[in-house]
Amino acid sequence: MEVNEIYDLAKKLSSPMNHDVHEVGIILAAGHGKRIKSQRSKMLHKIWGIPTVERVYNACRTGIENINLIVVVGIKAEDVMKVVGKRQSTVFAFQEKQNGTGHAVQVALKKIDSKNFDGIVYILPGDMGLINAETMRSFRDEFVQSDSDMMVLTGIFEGDPKENYYGRIIRVKSEDENGNSAGKDFGNVIEIIEYKDILSISDGVPYRVMFNGKNYSYSKKELIENNEFNSGVYAFKYTKLNELVDSITSNNVQNEIYITDLISIFNQNKYTVQAVSPREQYVVMGFNNKSVLKEMADVARNKVYERLKDIIEINDPEDFFIDESVVDQIISMDGNNVPLDISIGKGVYIGKGVKLNYNLELMKNVFVEGNVQFGKNVRVSQNVSLSCFEGQAFLIGDNVEILSGDIIKGNIIIGEGSRIESSVNMTGNDEYPLRVGKRVLIKGTSYIFGSIIEDDVHIEHSVIIKKRVDRLIKRDGSIQPVKFYLPMPEGIDAVEDL
Repeated sequence: MEVNEIYDLAKKLSSPMNHDVHEVGIILAAGHGKRIKSQRSKMLHKIWGIPTVERVYNACRTGIENINLIVVVGIKAEDVMKVVGKRQSTVFAFQEKQNGTGHAVQVALKKIDSKNFDGIVYILPGDMGLINAETMRSFRDEFVQSDSDMMVLTGIFEGDPKENYYGRIIRVKSEDENGNSAGKDFGNVIEIIEYKDILSISDGVPYRVMFNGKNYSYSKKELIENNEFNSGVYAFKYTKLNELVDSITSNNVQNEIYITDLISIFNQNKYTVQAVSPREQYVVMGFNNKSVLKEMADVARNKVYERLKDIIEINDPEDFFIDESVVDQIISMDGNNVPLDISIGKGVYIGKGVKLNYNLELMKNVFVEGNVQFGKNVRVSQNVSLSCFEGQAFLIGDNVEILSGDIIKGNIIIGEGSRIESSVNMTGNDEYPLRVGKRVLIKGTSYIFGSIIEDDVHIEHSVIIKKRVDRLIKRDGSIQPVKFYLPMPEGIDAVEDL
């Protein structure tokens, strides 16, 4: 996509900001992530079925009421914008050249009308896919109550300090190196020091920094064992940020503009910089490679399991997927105080739009996605695939049994009490929906498309395409089965003996 086309798409998908709301979130989603080793944008890698940038967006939107959002896009801009889509009070800013996080913020701030806005700006990385609404809400409250000018959301490293490669948060000590009280400065953030810079400090030589006219010293050991690190999430008073953001320089090895430089710039201007850490440390995880992405997916899965483990039966806590909307549905059903008796086998995948019901058994490796609605007392054997396209409905009646290996998809109704045995393939589309009556038995290697099957019919080893199968009662009172029905072949002229 040409640059001009990206700008046009960004304009098309952007919506006006609501300047009655004095809060804006900036999501940095311009980077690609070289270490992720993928042609897909880093921001579009999924955690529990949802792209990371969308997860960050949702955390902001649900955590801070009516917040305006600016999504900064760059590499793979078209893909990222289309995933987020056109949403209320959401603007896309195109960072044509990736010149650091500080530069991305400069690009985003141009989308804010400074004459009509005076509030709070939050900045978040687009890869922090485990951050949630509760964290954003708490971070906002901490910032407002602190009355600081800038706040950093920090993480607490829980492993071996020598394996902590994050930049450390340097805070003002209670006393300076001469024993004088720090007073109200105590706990304020002085700077972020990178791990490699700590290692370069000579043993036995203190690291000294000046803050508000006082010198504070830190030993090398003290810095290494400092487990508080920068998560990349910030809050700012807009007027102060807008005043100083253009002061950031690219005077570094990478020749890029970084947000972290704003800490020293704010301190130089006598503005207050503070930091808080979230209650749950996993929310600040970001990823640069596939292994960490998998760790984040594991965290998400474990959270889902903890929510459901005493409500439904999940056979393998390490191998299942249930879309978050379905998780909420299960919890809502549990609120009715009626036992669900839902059993989920190893490797089961339940996607968005699926509607579960009571006494449902999904055995090993069942795949269900789309508007698939289960009746009560349904049993689905292993390796079955049930799905439908957007706008379609797939309805399964009460007391239905679907046996192993079946593929059933599309616009379909299966009546109550029916049994679909193994090796059956059934489809229905909008023009030719598939309607299977009550107490129907379909077995053998059968394929059925876009047909109407009346109640109580028995079909075996047949190919039935766009047909009506009547409930034909024989003289002895039994119902005529349909066996070995095959349509006339097409293209027979193209087939010959070898």
